[in-house]
Amino acid sequence: MGSSKAGGGLMPGKNSAALGKEPIGKLLIRQAAPASVGILVMSLNILIDTIFVGNWIGSTAIAAINVVLPIAFFVAAVGMAIGVGGSSIISRALGSSNRQKALKAFGNQISLTLCLTLGMAVLGLLYTNELIPAFGGKGNIFDPARVYYRIVLCGVPFLALCMMGNSVIRAEGKPRFAMFAMIIPSVGNLILDYVLINRLDLGMMGAAWATTASYICCFFYILWFFLSRNSELKISFADFGFDMPVLKEISSLGFVTLARQALVSITYLLMNNILFELGGENSVTVYAIVGRMLMFALFPVLGITQGFLPIAGFNYGARKYMRVRKSINTAILYSVILAIFVFSGIMFFAEEIVYIFTDNKTIIAETPNAMRIVFAATPIVALQLIGAAYFQAAGKAIPAFLLTLTRQGFFFIPLVFILPQIYGETGVWLSFPVADLLSTIVTGYFLNREIRRNLRPS
Repeated sequence: MGSSKAGGGLMPGKNSAALGKEPIGKLLIRQAAPASVGILVMSLNILIDTIFVGNWIGSTAIAAINVVLPIAFFVAAVGMAIGVGGSSIISRALGSSNRQKALKAFGNQISLTLCLTLGMAVLGLLYTNELIPAFGGKGNIFDPARVYYRIVLCGVPFLALCMMGNSVIRAEGKPRFAMFAMIIPSVGNLILDYVLINRLDLGMMGAAWATTASYICCFFYILWFFLSRNSELKISFADFGFDMPVLKEISSLGFVTLARQALVSITYLLMNNILFELGGENSVTVYAIVGRMLMFALFPVLGITQGFLPIAGFNYGARKYMRVRKSINTAILYSVILAIFVFSGIMFFAEEIVYIFTDNKTIIAETPNAMRIVFAATPIVALQLIGAAYFQAAGKAIPAFLLTLTRQGFFFIPLVFILPQIYGETGVWLSFPVADLLSTIVTGYFLNREIRRNLRPS
């Protein structure tokens, strides 16, 4: 995005250098606050979008969107994975003053994202009628899900490029621009929701076009950023050519993020099908509401994690291991404090939250208890998130991958098969906090061992 100047490549940037100099607490707040705001706005967008759909179209439409999202987000997550994997390279390259590697990584990120997501979107459209029922789009859910799916999938490659670009913007140490990149599609989606659903009465088609148009708006903002003077990364056409060592490193690190999203998609598939069998369409809708709250309520913790990544990556690349240790401790402390506030809010206001989404009495009766159980282990999830993020930031793909798998793959998926056999639908909800607890214990062990062995004063 943009051609290289004669002196080529990376313009000197105060923002990236500050990652290795400023006090960790101040730096983390500066990095995390815009990320948190961006995630908050994006989460509010998903939340309010669900409220609009539930009130203006109906509760079945909430379930329909819940069926489509894991399929669409998996394709988009390819861009996120490439973004996170490449940005880890960029952060460490900036920290070690390896300009050419940072540029080559960025160019390869763009090429790889385009090739993979366009191909996946085409395949997804060809197998529409097979994928939607597989993810729980059965009965009355199928038709609205199909309408939403076909339109949204066309915009998913744009979303993938946005997610990739957003990670790179953070790697440059420019979190405010990354925040705006998240705010623009969120605000745009809500405005278009109102116009297309409420005013023009386009139903599911309106909801889908609002989402797709918002992705495209975000893409053009990120394109502008990299073409402007705001970006340090000025790549040439040669940087778009695939470089196997760089691709291998992007893939190994990005696979962690992709595996996480793949497990999220598999979780949705299992949950929608298991809950449909246990309680029909209403149970799928309960999960949709709980899932939206999981996306929304944890925004400050996810913001800290996003802010932590470039700080840890830059300082690890610069061999400033005591700063890395301090960034881990500070990020965990801040995240735990924020998670306790989230936990308290859910425990006290679960009923009031559900009333916002629907007036369906069955769903209102069932959702608060499910929500409280799902959020029961929230205060400890920070350790698991920061621990897995550290290994990714440090370029340690295998431990990052394994720790990412612990919650969803090693614990949650087996539990969601076992516990419902004993406790029925309640067992589905219990799988969440039990998986959180077990994965946090495992992550804490490996993170502590890593700190003692490899993050000593240089």
